Amino acid sequence: MEEIPVKVAVRLRPLLSREILHSHQVCVRVIPNTQQVVIGKDRVFTFDFIFGNKSSQDDVYTNCIKPLVVSLIEGYNATVFAYGQTGSGKTYTIGGGHVACVIDEEKGIIPHAIQELFQSISENPNIDFSVKVSYIEVYKEELRDLLELDTSIKDLHIREDEKGNTVIVGAKECQVESADELMSLLETGNAARHTGTTQMNEHSSRSHAIFTISIYQQRPKEPQKNSETVVDGLLGSVQMISSKFHFVDLAGSERVTKTGNTGERFKESIQINSGLLALGNVISALGDPKRKSAHIPYRDAKITRILKDSLGGNAKTVMIACISPSSSDFDESLNTLKYANRARNIKNKPIVNYNPDWDRMDEMELEIKALREALQNQRASVMAQASQVSQDWSLEKARIRSLEEQLAQLQLECFNYRNCVEEAFTFLIDLKDMVKMRRSQQLRLQDWLSMAEGLRMEMPPTPGIDSGIGNGREEPYHITILQLKRELKKCQVFVYVLLVRMFVTVLAKVGYVGCFTFFIEPAKT
Repeated sequence: MEEIPVKVAVRLRPLLSREILHSHQVCVRVIPNTQQVVIGKDRVFTFDFIFGNKSSQDDVYTNCIKPLVVSLIEGYNATVFAYGQTGSGKTYTIGGGHVACVIDEEKGIIPHAIQELFQSISENPNIDFSVKVSYIEVYKEELRDLLELDTSIKDLHIREDEKGNTVIVGAKECQVESADELMSLLETGNAARHTGTTQMNEHSSRSHAIFTISIYQQRPKEPQKNSETVVDGLLGSVQMISSKFHFVDLAGSERVTKTGNTGERFKESIQINSGLLALGNVISALGDPKRKSAHIPYRDAKITRILKDSLGGNAKTVMIACISPSSSDFDESLNTLKYANRARNIKNKPIVNYNPDWDRMDEMELEIKALREALQNQRASVMAQASQVSQDWSLEKARIRSLEEQLAQLQLECFNYRNCVEEAFTFLIDLKDMVKMRRSQQLRLQDWLSMAEGLRMEMPPTPGIDSGIGNGREEPYHITILQLKRELKKCQVFVYVLLVRMFVTVLAKVGYVGCFTFFIEPAKT
């Protein structure tokens, strides 16, 4: 994770009319063609940006803030905050005044950033943007919602989410669709902000204000080049990115001897200076390389807790130190430059704010899609196999029915042949008792009786007649083909033997004794 320093800009305002009237001398000078500023006779400071008393609002925005807006669209958090003495031009630079009545050339950072933001959104129609805004002030160390004045102070809390990012729970967040709508909310919040008149500033900000623009975008995600499989339908998967831009207008540091504050204004000054002191301590702790492992006192003030992500966190931050060139403000200007110089040593670790789980979700969607297709293919294969099995089963049922019909027919024939054998056997018994035969004829007749007796014993039972096979009743198909074939073979063998041997019965019925005698002794007939 790359570390980048906080960028620091110094803006020097011109002498005010009253300062010129009182013959105040210029104690701060900008060295031409450099990024250095000299205070007093020989105190030189170097910064990232230097803006002299003739610099325009557009110069400040283009050089310092426009890159932050680009980073915001890319998914980085960004922060710009103005730091300095009261009356040094912080609110003017940020653009936290009454922007509706300000000409375009005088508009500050926030109006310029809003126009730039919505122009970028219009130039990226393939990205689904959602823009939300909140406006909070810290007044006397209490949070106040400038977009929802009815919100109780007790309902606003500074918390850290599961990722360690600082959030303000309970603050109203308004969704906007256009630059004009966003400017209207800015104007509403500015009008509700605590301001007052002091001897140093007619429109002195009496609170720290944090104007936050949050961007939520859904970007089409390109499929990975090393992916072996790209499933149709996931080419349109999106990447969710969220980022926010804090515009912080700090209340100016004050000296009671110069401001002449009393009563309520005096109490406000104490709270303002207390918050700025805590911020200075945080800057000193973060900017001192010898104190890297030391405790950073973020919790000493609410403003430092809110700026935790911006100072030493995951945001790209620009600090604009606003300086008065008047010799009467020498001490305050020198302190501001010292703090600004320390801030340059602060290292942030900006990252694109997207959830890695979203990538995992895309991978899971890919896997689910692939599994669904595999399941559909498997179902199709199973259905095809089931259809084939059904066809095969239908053929087997037809074969079984055909074999059963053949078996029933053969069993019926077997039954008839059995009756014939019984009749022949009975006839031979009667013939043995009724006819007188020679010895050889008796032996021959005895052989026939033995043969007929053997046939009676060998004849198989006829289950088809007894059980109803072939009689028109529906039978269960539990008889296997092998069993049917065995029964059919037995019947075929029996019929073959029976056809050969049944001539005795046929001759006996046709010729009775005479034919029988002729058959026994063919030589004598």
